[in-house]
Amino acid sequence: MMMQIEWTEKYRPKTLSEVAGNSKAIAELKKWAEDWKKDKKAVILYGPPGIGKTSAAYALANDVGWSTIELNASDQRTADIIKKVAGAAAITGTFEGVKGRRLIILDEADNIYGDADRGGTKAIGEVIKDANQPIILIANEYYDMSKTLRNLCKSIQFKPVQSKMIVTVLRRIYRRECVDCDIKTLEGIAASAPDFRSAINDLQAISQGRKKVTIDDIAVGVRDTKESIFKVLAKIFKDSTPKEALSALYTLDESPEDFIHWLDENLPKEYEGKDLVNGFERLSRADVFLGRVRRRQNYGMWRYANDMMVNGIQTARSQVYRKFVPYQPPSSWRKLAGAKSARMIRDSVAAKIGRHCHVSQRYARSDLISFFKILFKDPKYAVGVSALLDLNPEEIAFLLGAKPDAKDVKKVFDAARKQIG
Repeated sequence: MMMQIEWTEKYRPKTLSEVAGNSKAIAELKKWAEDWKKDKKAVILYGPPGIGKTSAAYALANDVGWSTIELNASDQRTADIIKKVAGAAAITGTFEGVKGRRLIILDEADNIYGDADRGGTKAIGEVIKDANQPIILIANEYYDMSKTLRNLCKSIQFKPVQSKMIVTVLRRIYRRECVDCDIKTLEGIAASAPDFRSAINDLQAISQGRKKVTIDDIAVGVRDTKESIFKVLAKIFKDSTPKEALSALYTLDESPEDFIHWLDENLPKEYEGKDLVNGFERLSRADVFLGRVRRRQNYGMWRYANDMMVNGIQTARSQVYRKFVPYQPPSSWRKLAGAKSARMIRDSVAAKIGRHCHVSQRYARSDLISFFKILFKDPKYAVGVSALLDLNPEEIAFLLGAKPDAKDVKKVFDAARKQIG
């Protein structure tokens, strides 16, 4: 079976002339590229998600013949990673001349914070100052970025797009996909979608397996009447009609792959006995459809997964459960986040040990970290090693087996800072 790709990627603009809306921002971006050689200043593209900021960056690169390298929020963005990847690319470049430049794209630049991005903001600032290649930072929330970064860069705002502009893009896509779709249907999709990306995803979802789409086929819901995910869960588990519950689900900006985790977490809090068994059986069927979506990229199967998650779970109960239940986010997400953070700190410690001992990070992680944990049981060695490796409080806490805000961690960190001077 032919694999289907997301239409947002399939129809991503190739040139700036294909980027819909934000003509003023596009003109400013062109001017920045033309003037870059004179002032070599980085630029921030900011505005709501899904309106074409990243697409504009890649389209610009295509227009002027620049190669690209991207570092986004899915990557580990510690200071070391940023300097190694973005820093090296920003300094070395490719060939001489305009077409030999390499455009560095740092997506979700407003999300650099916390343990995972330790030192990231400072590292980006250093990369911008030293760069001899163009750099674009992309952010949703401009003022969530540090003032230092904002002052180092030129800023270009991308504003929310109008529905009529979304309709224009949708019309271009459905014609190329040979789908019969009238203007009222397109206007209905555009009215319920806050941006290009959401609208294109919705059009793809309702078009799967169809040659004609009408206003009655729209199942994307009206996003301007969003309800919280907790209210949606209550409608599914409590006494509401199947139609009401399914309509409530469509008001959420949650993918079925994410929503099924919410149901899995909270189903045992609501149902009991045979109802719980039947509920999980329906949920497992929904997961089968989601697995087929992932394997085949056939998003039309989302509707079957939604039916099983909502109406299937409703029909699994033999009674109405009226007790109050405090719903919780998926615990698996919290565990994964905690494990990921711990692995990042462990790998950061291993990298520092490896550099000092002239061994690989892998060897340091598997054979040396346990030895260093033994050393840290002696306060004198803990301070000396922390100073030698320039460990931060999270790394010291990892080797001590304590929490980062523990008194012992602060004591070792402060003493190490004094040794470093």
